[in-house]
Amino acid sequence: MSNDRVRVRGLSIFRPIIYGNTAIVLTEKERQTLPHADHTHKWTVAVRSAASAANSDIVGGADDISHFIKRVTFKLHDTYPNPSRNIDKPPFEVSETGWGEFEIQIRITFVPESGEKAMTLYHHLKLHPWAAAGEPEIPPLDVAIKLGPVHSWQYDEVVFNDPFQNFLNTLTAHPPT
Repeated sequence: MSNDRVRVRGLSIFRPIIYGNTAIVLTEKERQTLPHADHTHKWTVAVRSAASAANSDIVGGADDISHFIKRVTFKLHDTYPNPSRNIDKPPFEVSETGWGEFEIQIRITFVPESGEKAMTLYHHLKLHPWAAAGEPEIPPLDVAIKLGPVHSWQYDEVVFNDPFQNFLNTLTAHPPT
């Protein structure tokens, strides 16, 4: 047996990720160009590295995570065409338009050399800003558009316990920033 397929016992190594979404309110002109006139927001749901690039508006994504993530499957609401979206290369994200919030199942499949089972996460798609006490829960669109993008992100750490030696070598060759 090759030493590469031997597990390194007693060792844990982790990689920080974020998952979540960013949403913006569409202008009246943008809504008129869509096939669904009732869609009010454009949103992107993603799995990214936790580190953000300098001088970037994008939350996370500074590090390449494809050396340990093979595929991310986003299970959208059944009203979307092809609601199960497989993303096999970075960026691991899906962008759509819509009008309502719903729960998205996120299944992360790791590279085969990891020897790890897939991981499932759940994220509530957030379109509307968090309301302060006494304000309406969902502001009118003309107010929401002035507030700018809505961000809803979760930090997590993917922990690999007793990794295979070859996979450990890959992870240590690509440290997070």
